[in-house]
Amino acid sequence: MIQTKTLQELADYLGGTVRGDAGLVVNGLAPLEAAGPDKITFLANPRYAAKVAETKAGAVLMAPGGEAYGRNVIELANPYLGFAKLLTLFYTVAHPPLGVLPEAVVGTNVNLGEGISIYPGAVIGNNVTIGDRVVIHPGAVIYDGVVIGEKSVIHANAVVREHCRLGKRCKLQPGAVVGSDGFGYAPDGNSYYPIPQIGIVVLEDDVEIGANAAVDRAALEVTLIKRGTKLDNLVQVAHNCQIGEDCMIVSQVGIAGSSKIGNHVTLAGQVGVVGHVSIGDNVIVGAQGGVSGSLAANAYYSGSPSMPHKEWLRAMGVLPKLPDMRKKLNELEKKIAELEARLVKE
Repeated sequence: MIQTKTLQELADYLGGTVRGDAGLVVNGLAPLEAAGPDKITFLANPRYAAKVAETKAGAVLMAPGGEAYGRNVIELANPYLGFAKLLTLFYTVAHPPLGVLPEAVVGTNVNLGEGISIYPGAVIGNNVTIGDRVVIHPGAVIYDGVVIGEKSVIHANAVVREHCRLGKRCKLQPGAVVGSDGFGYAPDGNSYYPIPQIGIVVLEDDVEIGANAAVDRAALEVTLIKRGTKLDNLVQVAHNCQIGEDCMIVSQVGIAGSSKIGNHVTLAGQVGVVGHVSIGDNVIVGAQGGVSGSLAANAYYSGSPSMPHKEWLRAMGVLPKLPDMRKKLNELEKKIAELEARLVKE
């Protein structure tokens, strides 16, 4: 059944203000270019403000004071966040709990919460605790002694290894692995002796792990990812790392062992972090940055090795000029050699 809302109802839900027809009814969202009169759209980037004049949408989410071009508007301080909340409102449907379905495997001494759904092909080990309204999809494997907090979702073929702990509302995308063995080996002559990894992984509330990402268990204690942090697909977090609250770790980032990352840190795609370093709060490291040492808080870094972003921009500005600079340097060296030769003759 299609859900409908008036603009005033949506504004009240989002904490915004209507400009125009507050009684207009819409039934969903669409992009600026594709929205019809029964849809609401959004303008998050002012660069596209002119498209508001062309859209056929019934209403537009935008920042306060933006040009409406005669359109109905809901003003919000953060239109993109409003867009996300309306997607949840219109399109996210809560599925009824299904219980433990046939062909799911559940071990002994398992504590199952209320309103759970465990799909066929999921495997739950012994002494596991699963909170209320948890969903575990086909092929997921939960090892012995794991704790999963309420409203968490474990997607198909994800794995949670023994004794690891997930908080409330955690989400593991397909193929994610939490608690894989840390990469620890002791040199033994020309070979390597595997060091048993006997620690665990702890994910606090509202942590999300992307598809085919891996978070290794600690050698002795805890690999910790704190509340609200999101890992993208194909991220690797090594053993004993600590990642703070509300961090965004983008695809293909690799974080080596025992590194500590502060709160609200963003590591863009393919950033590499060496082991045993610290990254302060509110740091951004640009794509393909190489973090080879600790980084101070409240700064933007780029490059490999990483440096303050403005310094990196200046360095990159010089880079295309290097061939010409080398040519001029060779010419200068030749002239200096000629002058020195003349001085010797005189």
